[in-house]
Amino acid sequence: MLDYISVQQASDKWEISKRRIQKLCEENRIDGAVHFGRAWAIPKGAPKPVDGRLKENRKKD
Repeated sequence: MLDYISVQQASDKWEISKRRIQKLCEENRIDGAVHFGRAWAIPKGAPKPVDGRLKENRKKD
């Protein structure tokens, strides 16, 4: 498990809440995230997902 980090570590790294990271994992928005029972394992090199809720990050039609 050396190539993975926990939700808590990702939360500290990306400066977003643990619950938000769990939700991103559930929505398959973090590539390579794996669910083990009640915990998520996130690849160390995974980039922070873009926040589609922000206007500047929305797709233009």
